[in-house]
Amino acid sequence: MGQKEDSRGMVIFSVSFYIVTALIMVFVNKWVLNSVSLPFTLLWFQVIVAVILLHLTNFFGKLQLPVIEKQKCIELLPLISINILGLSFNTICLQYVDASFYQVARALILPFTVIFSYILLNQNSSNKILLACLIVCIGFFVGVSSERLTISIIGIIFGICSSISTALHAIVIKKSLNVVKGNTMDLVYYNNFMSAIAFLPLIFLFSEQNQLLKLFIKNPITNQYSMEAKTFLIGILVTGFFGFLINIAGFLQIKVTSPITHMISSAFRGVVQTILGYLLFGDLLTTGRVGGIFLILFGSCIYAWFKDQESKQVQNISNIDKKVYDKLERGDSLDDDCDRIEIVEENEK
Repeated sequence: MGQKEDSRGMVIFSVSFYIVTALIMVFVNKWVLNSVSLPFTLLWFQVIVAVILLHLTNFFGKLQLPVIEKQKCIELLPLISINILGLSFNTICLQYVDASFYQVARALILPFTVIFSYILLNQNSSNKILLACLIVCIGFFVGVSSERLTISIIGIIFGICSSISTALHAIVIKKSLNVVKGNTMDLVYYNNFMSAIAFLPLIFLFSEQNQLLKLFIKNPITNQYSMEAKTFLIGILVTGFFGFLINIAGFLQIKVTSPITHMISSAFRGVVQTILGYLLFGDLLTTGRVGGIFLILFGSCIYAWFKDQESKQVQNISNIDKKVYDKLERGDSLDDDCDRIEIVEENEK
């Protein structure tokens, strides 16, 4: 009983931890981007802070960081490239759309994941899964079409690009784990370290360094930095810290929760994000936006439920086949359907 309570407590903690860190990341990023248009500089500082915190954790013996190897860096280039694109698309999308609409703009992650799983991994999806994806797509179009006159088209385009890159990231990360022998924290370190290098040329490519230098020039009259500079400085420290935490939070949630719990917690986060967007930034909550978000979250939840049921069915079949095999190995006779039904019933208990 005590062990079950501890397990339940860990699930509640991990889910809450993930939701809080993710929400803080979104809203602090939006707060900074509303004041300063430096998306790539913001992302660079975030990964730099995450790398520094990882080294501090290593220094105090809480984590062992890997030695950077050239061959592993080369093998991880696809993951890093998609990660850079994903973070960039996410941030630029957030810059152009309301925090409450962010959920709608990036809603096509699930359908694209199913499409890429079929194209790249040759994984077929059941009709139930396709139905869930259809509901999500309808939610996206309801949310977008209802606000076509008030929502930035650029924000929606970057939201779709973000959905594509995030879907590809989920697929590529599976192969990338093999490069670091399944060590998730090693992958987190490589990801942040290489991303910090990759974002530097983007800062200069889009001439953000000039705006950054102007930002930190003191006002000659008051001899103080501008409010935008202070906002940017606070923003990079807060999001850098929580960017480091969200790596741990995501790993912890995946480790101690089921996919359906993860999806439901993401749906709950979407609802809270919409409400907070309305309260903190005065975002509009039109009928179309609310309806679109509801359909997206509903489709995501039933997708998770369908996947969970399918996984259990596969597991049950595997268990049944193992028990049949064990009987045959012992030399016991297998009385066709009767014996197989008995094993099924025993397994279901």
